[in-house]
Amino acid sequence: MTSSTRAVSLSTLAALALALGACGQDGAAGKANATTPNADIVNQAATHHETVRSCADAMPGYVRCHALKDVVKNAAGQIMPAAAAPGGLNPVDLISAYKLPTTGGTGLTIAIVDAMDAVNAESDLATYRSQFGLPACTTANGCFRKVNQNGAASPLPAGDSGWAEEISLDIDMASAICPACHILLVEATSPTTANLGAAVNTAVALGATVVSNSYGGSESSTDPTTTTQFYSHPGVGIFASSGDGGFGVEYPAASTAVTAVGGTHLVRNTSTRGWVETVWGTAANTNGGAGSGCSTVETIPSFQTSTITGCARRAVADVSAVADPATGVSVFDSASGGWLVFGGTSVASPVVASIYALTGHGSVGPAFAWQNTGFFFDVLTGTNGSCGGTQLCTARAGWDGPTGWGTPNGALFTGGVTPPPANDFSISATPASASATSGTAGTNTSTIATATTSGAAQTVSLSVSGGGTGVTASLSAASVTSGGSATLTVSHTAAAAAGTYSFTVTGTAASGSHSTTYTLTLAGAGGACTATSQLLVNPGFETATGGWTATAGVLGNGSTAPNVARTGTAFAWMDGYGTTHTDTLTQSVAIPAAACTAVFTYWIRIQSAETTTTTAFDKLTLTNGATTLQSLSNLNKNTAYAQQSINLIAFKGTTVTLKFTGTEDTSLATSFQIDDTA
Repeated sequence: MTSSTRAVSLSTLAALALALGACGQDGAAGKANATTPNADIVNQAATHHETVRSCADAMPGYVRCHALKDVVKNAAGQIMPAAAAPGGLNPVDLISAYKLPTTGGTGLTIAIVDAMDAVNAESDLATYRSQFGLPACTTANGCFRKVNQNGAASPLPAGDSGWAEEISLDIDMASAICPACHILLVEATSPTTANLGAAVNTAVALGATVVSNSYGGSESSTDPTTTTQFYSHPGVGIFASSGDGGFGVEYPAASTAVTAVGGTHLVRNTSTRGWVETVWGTAANTNGGAGSGCSTVETIPSFQTSTITGCARRAVADVSAVADPATGVSVFDSASGGWLVFGGTSVASPVVASIYALTGHGSVGPAFAWQNTGFFFDVLTGTNGSCGGTQLCTARAGWDGPTGWGTPNGALFTGGVTPPPANDFSISATPASASATSGTAGTNTSTIATATTSGAAQTVSLSVSGGGTGVTASLSAASVTSGGSATLTVSHTAAAAAGTYSFTVTGTAASGSHSTTYTLTLAGAGGACTATSQLLVNPGFETATGGWTATAGVLGNGSTAPNVARTGTAFAWMDGYGTTHTDTLTQSVAIPAAACTAVFTYWIRIQSAETTTTTAFDKLTLTNGATTLQSLSNLNKNTAYAQQSINLIAFKGTTVTLKFTGTEDTSLATSFQIDDTA
């Protein structure tokens, strides 16, 4: 099939998308019989209300935020502007539903960890708090603080409208539950697990009482290691939303160090409580619902004492709170035009985390709910999917997957754990990073950082981890008292390869545990690194020939809506025919032997008419000879270009042959559209 034939098929699909009512997003490419609705719309009701995801689908190694907003369409199918006044549940409603005290939390810090920057976060927060008569929370009065993932006020990440909505939701919920608490907003550079994990470490290092994480992604075999690196902070409550896809497990909610927060449908009734909750979700698991289930990689934690049918590993969730967009909460976001109604377990996580802080339970972990089951309103009815009728997806008395042990009953959250003592400490460094030249054979020693504690007198035990072949680290002291310091010394031999090495210094005391990561960059033997910004020929595919070798139809594709280049006027288009087909795209590059870093990056948009969420019918593989560097499929479909990054430093001094191979089966079409390689 030629590219022109593929374009005819796409124009037919575009007409179909218009007939269904487009919402400003690209449809799946390639096939006229594709009838998949927009992936960002997860629920559509006859009342012209639609539930729309704030964040795009997550690529491998990335996560998505779990904010869901309720939008209203007019008779013409147009999305109406945000409201001029609140329309969802407000602070008074939440306080009533969860029987919360009206005082508490003074001076404690709720950390909100999200990705990207919400430019108007502080002013939008001021509007929300003013609307509901809450005390001002600003940078000037010390109540509000916004930092990047390294803890600095600048530079902040790039702005993103979807994540900005998530941030508005999170900080508004922290305000609604605990208006006397301080709010620390830590913004990760991008929505990768590593960057968000680094932001969690920063939040703890800056004194957070609790940390709320309203995001998640697919489980990975490396999750237990990731938990140790980023989410294990004894003495600080770490909370994560369980997901919005119904029955199924996401990370970091599945972490054994994290309190996983599920979701409910919350409405008023005539009971003594005045409210009733059921599971958010449906048996068909098609219109969104609280994430739940049994982890595939996390071992069963010691606190998980109840017998759970069909699960011999970590079970999700632990607790829950309101999450159904149909019974959503009021949020103010100026970039979106005003007041919106939000749902998703993105609501539940900051609500529960803030309740723990408000009631003096901020230092507890996921074991708390399993050891104090009577502290929660038990959710008895509803389901979020099909799991053979077990409690992994179906509510019942006691623990169940979608709601855990239930929702917090603030009236019983008494006698809270004492907040961290005043003699807490921090780890600082001067400088935060350093570079040195390895030189020729022999051992060189570089003193690159000093760890210093602060606060009242106490003993802090210190440890260091990290390094690599030929690169080791040591501390001048195994413990210090507050105000003391220990020198971190890094030694590197001739066996050390050029590159960047990370070292994490961790301090542990009665008041908790903190850590800080430093980096050391080693140049090539005998001198500085070879610096070359671009080794690829025709990286943006702006010419139909040069640099790349490809099968027919892959190169020479101009921008024609909805299939457009990310930048410039051309891109590489692999597959998209809806029949058995294979495309290849190849270029060879010589990586200098003295390179310090070698990273291949590219941007990709995967449009697919496949509706499955479990089977990879159409695949894209990136290889270097017999080595597979990355694998993607129709399961990774997304509506916008997303950047991928592949570390090739292991191949320095050789010529790598970067080869994309895209394969389609005989079923529905999947297009792999690539642009801006580097």
